[in-house]
Amino acid sequence: MSDGTLRIQKFLADAGVCSRRAAEQAIRLGEVWINGKPAELGQKVDPLVDRVTLEGKPIRTAPQPKLTLAVHKPRGLVCSNDDPHNPETVFSLVPRPFVRFRFFCAGRLDKDSEGLVILTTDGDLAHRLMHPASQVVKRYAVRLAAPFPATKIRLLLRGITVEGERLQVEHALLLNPRPDGSSDSLDVHLHHGKKREIRQLFMALGYDVKRLRRYQIGAYRLKGIPLRGAIQLSTQEIDLLFKNPGVFNDTRRSRSSEAHED
Repeated sequence: MSDGTLRIQKFLADAGVCSRRAAEQAIRLGEVWINGKPAELGQKVDPLVDRVTLEGKPIRTAPQPKLTLAVHKPRGLVCSNDDPHNPETVFSLVPRPFVRFRFFCAGRLDKDSEGLVILTTDGDLAHRLMHPASQVVKRYAVRLAAPFPATKIRLLLRGITVEGERLQVEHALLLNPRPDGSSDSLDVHLHHGKKREIRQLFMALGYDVKRLRRYQIGAYRLKGIPLRGAIQLSTQEIDLLFKNPGVFNDTRRSRSSEAHED
């Protein structure tokens, strides 16, 4: 029988403060305190008794309702709760009935990218979506400034090392190729996703990314959500985020059409 205590990482996630991974980092940095003392990874707290602070600010003990939103992020917004250089963030897209709750991104897009972003108050869900072990597939439509030759697809799949970090994708397909076998549009899939990985990978190969749009996570597609729009996901729709839609078994035609949906 549970004694009502929670590991500090889960407590912070349930309170909607941050994901478990971000909580672990904050603990390592000494930003989380319990009853006036620095917290330790895995330390347990009683939400009804212990006083927890993050960067000196007390954390409320009443858990938030578990809400998950799919939003259609435009270019120009950052996926940050607080950025003094960018007053409008992806959280500006949260519908009015939900603005009193604290959401965080379960997988970010950089400022220059657009498309499907998941916002949630559920720390456990965010942890699952972002953890590499979950193997959540993300699909992107990529538009380049110059045609990309089919002969270089293997470099995307094999990957290259940039500043000591390995960058690669799991799948890449040229869309509407020219007679010479090149195209400035590609469909790219990956399930890990380091910061600006797709952009850095193409840049390292000598190609500038003009547009990057995430149109699908798992088996859940962006289709039907207008730009800057947001909808609350049902349990069944959340489950779709973790389903593998058969990344390597789709037809060429279906991949091409889905990657260009608006």
